[in-house]
Amino acid sequence: MGSPEGRFHFAIDRGGTFTDVFAQCPGGHVRVLKLLSEDPANYADAPTEGIRRILEQEGGMPLPRDRPLDTSRIASIRMGTTVATNALLERRGERVALLVTRGFRDLLHVGTQAREDLFDLAVPMPEVLYEEVLEVEERVVLYRGEPGAGTPVKGRTGDLLEVQQPVDLGGLRGKLEGLLARGIRSLAVVLMHSYTWAQHEQQVGALAQELGFTHVSLSSEAMPMVRIVPRGHTACADAYLTPTIQRYVQGFRRGFQGQLKDVRVLFMRSDGGLAPTDSFSGSRAVLSGPAGGVVGYSATTYRVEGGQPVIGFDMGGTSTDVSRYAGEFEHVFEASTAGVTLQAPQLDINTVAAGGGSRLFFRSGLFVVGPESAGAHPGPACYRKGGPVTVTDANLVLGRLLPASFPCIFGPGEDQPLSPEASRKALEAVATEVNSFLTNGPCPASPLSLEEVAMGFVRVANEAMCRPIRALTQARGHDPSAHVLACFGGAGGQHACAIARALGMDTVHIHRHSGLLSALGLALADVVHEAQEPCSLPYAPETFMQLDQRLSCLEEQCVDALRAQGFPRSQISTESFLHLRYQGTDCALMVSAHQHPATARSPRAGDFGAAFVERYMREFGFVIPERPVVVDDVRVRGTGRSGLRLEDVAKAQTGPPRVDKMTQCYFEGGYQETPVYLLGELGFGHKLQGPCLIIDSNSTILVEPGCQAEVTETGDIRISVGAEAPSTVGAQLDPIHLSIFSHRFMSIAEQMGRILQRTAISTNIKERLDFSCALFGPDGGLVSNAPHIPVHLGAMQETVQFQIQQLGADLHPGDVLLSNHPSAGGSHLPDLTVITPVFWPGQTRPVFYVASRGHHADIGGITPGSMPPHSTTLQQEGAVFLSFKLVQGGVFQEEAVTEALRAPGKIPGCSGTRNLHDNLSDLRAQVAANQKGIQLVGELIGQYGLDVVQAYMGHIQANAELAVRDMLRAFGTSRQARGLPLEVSAEDHMDDGSPIRLRVQINLSQGSAVFDFSGTGPEVFGNLNAPRAITLSALIYCLRCLVGRDIPLNQGCLAPVRVVIPRGSILDPSPEAAVVGGNVLTSQRVVDVILRAFGACAASQGCMNNVTLGNAHMGYYETVAGGAGAGPGWHGRSGVHSHMTNTRITDPEILESRYPVILRRFELRLGSGGRGRFRGGDGVIRELLFREEALLSVLTERRAFRPYGLHGGEPGARGLNLLIRKDGRTVNLGGKTSVPVYPGDVFCLHTPGGGGYGDPDDPAPPPPPPGSPQQPPAFPERGSVYEYRRAQEAV
Repeated sequence: MGSPEGRFHFAIDRGGTFTDVFAQCPGGHVRVLKLLSEDPANYADAPTEGIRRILEQEGGMPLPRDRPLDTSRIASIRMGTTVATNALLERRGERVALLVTRGFRDLLHVGTQAREDLFDLAVPMPEVLYEEVLEVEERVVLYRGEPGAGTPVKGRTGDLLEVQQPVDLGGLRGKLEGLLARGIRSLAVVLMHSYTWAQHEQQVGALAQELGFTHVSLSSEAMPMVRIVPRGHTACADAYLTPTIQRYVQGFRRGFQGQLKDVRVLFMRSDGGLAPTDSFSGSRAVLSGPAGGVVGYSATTYRVEGGQPVIGFDMGGTSTDVSRYAGEFEHVFEASTAGVTLQAPQLDINTVAAGGGSRLFFRSGLFVVGPESAGAHPGPACYRKGGPVTVTDANLVLGRLLPASFPCIFGPGEDQPLSPEASRKALEAVATEVNSFLTNGPCPASPLSLEEVAMGFVRVANEAMCRPIRALTQARGHDPSAHVLACFGGAGGQHACAIARALGMDTVHIHRHSGLLSALGLALADVVHEAQEPCSLPYAPETFMQLDQRLSCLEEQCVDALRAQGFPRSQISTESFLHLRYQGTDCALMVSAHQHPATARSPRAGDFGAAFVERYMREFGFVIPERPVVVDDVRVRGTGRSGLRLEDVAKAQTGPPRVDKMTQCYFEGGYQETPVYLLGELGFGHKLQGPCLIIDSNSTILVEPGCQAEVTETGDIRISVGAEAPSTVGAQLDPIHLSIFSHRFMSIAEQMGRILQRTAISTNIKERLDFSCALFGPDGGLVSNAPHIPVHLGAMQETVQFQIQQLGADLHPGDVLLSNHPSAGGSHLPDLTVITPVFWPGQTRPVFYVASRGHHADIGGITPGSMPPHSTTLQQEGAVFLSFKLVQGGVFQEEAVTEALRAPGKIPGCSGTRNLHDNLSDLRAQVAANQKGIQLVGELIGQYGLDVVQAYMGHIQANAELAVRDMLRAFGTSRQARGLPLEVSAEDHMDDGSPIRLRVQINLSQGSAVFDFSGTGPEVFGNLNAPRAITLSALIYCLRCLVGRDIPLNQGCLAPVRVVIPRGSILDPSPEAAVVGGNVLTSQRVVDVILRAFGACAASQGCMNNVTLGNAHMGYYETVAGGAGAGPGWHGRSGVHSHMTNTRITDPEILESRYPVILRRFELRLGSGGRGRFRGGDGVIRELLFREEALLSVLTERRAFRPYGLHGGEPGARGLNLLIRKDGRTVNLGGKTSVPVYPGDVFCLHTPGGGGYGDPDDPAPPPPPPGSPQQPPAFPERGSVYEYRRAQEAV
């Protein structure tokens, strides 16, 4: 970027609120500029205006805004933009139609079938990007050589395929002409298996372009990777966003003479590389803005700090972006933005809802920061536009922001300074709530000053931002304290010292252009061209030559593309990658061999196998040497080196640093005299003791007490972070520390889960993430639990408390317990719970407990998978552990647990565990996860003391209790105001006629309730019996839904509730009763009954639709979505899992490639939702054609009793299980059966719809017209930490 001489080079980051301009001017000096991204009264386009201002200032001559700019002095323009992200968030892209294989019209609507928010009964989901769907008559399947199969063709992965139906282009032509007539000009074409057989998509695309469509996105070109759902979303995003981007680029060019014909214009892509405008597409643009910041700190902080790993901390107005760099960019290849899952290389930037504009709340005794944001308009209270109180306001009240250092751009006329008075007034309202709670609450305490309240919110915000940093580093086996914190963004400098201190980091690095680091990153970035194609070869010596040939071909493509852009070969480098996984697993890693040169036993391109094993060991703690490795994709990343090389150095110091002014800043303990320095006046070597403020035109840096800032030779600020001054925290309730401990307790459970996922070996735990980890108080009461798998909520507490009662004094240091029995708090037998009591010096009894519950794929019984549809006794469902010492005196009892796992084999018709190796490995992983929890709580006790930690365990439980009591009082008060009784009741039935009855009595004065299930049917001869723990989990789930906001999910939720469950009923069966169906089916009916009693919403499908398929060499299990119930103000969501399950469904292409089935249909069952003022959601139709003989098992409900409607709404449709034999005979299988199936047979599953809400003749209010004010969208989290949590909650 440094030549040609005598011309300007611009790097511009166009953000959502501000646009930052970094310019290298003729002669090499730098100019920077920050301006509003939207200011239509003054200019049409912010980047053009920024360039105009700098050219005007440097040239000394006015340049009118209404004339195109002269480009003769501009050499290059590089830009990162949020245009694509904003269009996606606001759903303001191009009108798009989706063309998809027949039978899959609703595939992208259903997606993974998991809901975004577990506890929101309205099931809000992002809408799809297309407005119409055309089904294409065509079909390609994997070739298996069945009798009558056609001639196979070879796909680009090397797989053999069968074209069962060519594309019917004649029938498609008329449909496409209809789309054109309706004004749709952009298409996304998504056909089954096009990642390997692209010919059908290419034929459709050629026809569309012939007819005059202006943009056609083929999924096989957008991202040629297996899995049609994310590939389809990517193609839709491309069709939706690329025309919008092209229009923006064309509009930008029109602001310049010659439309920038002779100027090199490059855009930042999501992967951290620059690309010319013609290859800047929508699906690669959503992280265009944030990517510049990652490139910026990787090219500055990482180099300056001697190669020490760096955590990027970019705190803006709405959110905070967290990322990591340790010598190479960390990419993810599938991630969600604004509800759209994109398959494309993206920097792993984790976005959390904690920024300067995050709103502050006090709820049920808890300090809460975000996720709601004030946005740019009206902004924080201090912006003088009537906005809410935010983190920025708290910092202003504390004296950490100085109004004089901000331009006068606030208020209605945008001509006033920041208003500390408005901040104080807004915060005083919250402080009044806090002090009312403190003086009148359950534990009366002294009121807090306004500054103490502000400080509390800042500390809670800091802890909220630490959690994703811990998760990001520890997920990959790294220690957060071994990193440097690179801080940038407008708000980050006020929080950097506190964040680093909390994570154990000793260095913060703040670049001199930290307020514009994303723009600087654009200047430093290189041009990148990537080539990738799918593969299905084994990684083995016999395939190395093929892999080298494919990599060489892709390398040639990259080099040719970069040379075409003017790069000489000497400036081009390439890096090769293979996407590798162990056979039979889904955990693929994209590995480069650049640190592993080729050997005699590797491809010429490098030893990818060694790189894979090394990374797998680091991230997961073990390898599987006997397992073959498979190549999923081959990829080459070509780089044309073009970035600016910054050579300017800081001016030398000419004496001690000048104090610009003194101010008062508030820290723990009170106000302190705080000197203020101007960054522009500081020189190399200046050292500044905290506390102090360092200010420049774009940011404010707070150096906290005990820290020291130093100016580096490049003019940056390096802060050495000292230890925090010891502060005394008492056992008495303090709402600030309550919020902080809430985050810390949850973080402990989350970190336990990371260890378990890393060290487990089974697919269920490592990849499906079917586990929970939890922390318990000394009485066994649940304190924190992660993740929030509904059927695990509260259930482990019963397990821990059973062991305390059962073993009493027979618990000793070094003991670890194992249990899964339903009468001991178990859910069903495959869920094995490992419990570790924790002892502390000077204490005779355990001071707390940690536990982990994981679903083991097999523990014996009458069927593989240990989930038989026809079990009648517990013994038929697998190995049973009531109170078993898995570790005794520190010794793992391998022989005894092996014997117990094999014991079911002694029962006629049963088998012992069919996978002992995985059982033992996963049990050891659960023990290791518990050990991590012990270490983390030990650190907490070391910091605060045992009495304080135990006291806050109790306080956090009391906080959840308070939230539930508030909800029960509000419900009772509402009924009383309408003259209704304080007792409600409901009843529903299982398909065998067993009633589930509930009577709820509300005590208004206490905010308590009795949930009485008396009258519920007796234990059944079958497996629909639900252990008591399942009912408690369902109850906690419902209470959380009814509260309607985030609360700690722990023992306190049940404290205001007395639960009466009759012994011997289907909800509290005898110890030997079969229970596997109770866990997956009866739990749903319990939820239906509770929500019906409260009148919360109509019934959802009330079933998990369990389908199992297996034979001697394969086994497959899935649960299938249905319709969600409608409620007051919302239509039920169609094709989604509800309530006690949230399992993702296998992608159709993965299903067909790994199992002997063809998925013929997977679409919504239109009209199956109940009618009502608000309609119930529709179920789905799913058709599986079998290609081998197998045993099909179904375990389903709602085949007899329909999901109820509410308040006049009609019930949803019943489900239906049909088997269509090859000869055409159709058989209704009923709700629960096992049946042999043969090649050519088809299983047709119709899942239930949701109930309607309200009188169908009372029409629902119409949707708001386009462009009308809407509720601000929920904050879009993003990144690998968010994807991990979504995957955990999709179980």
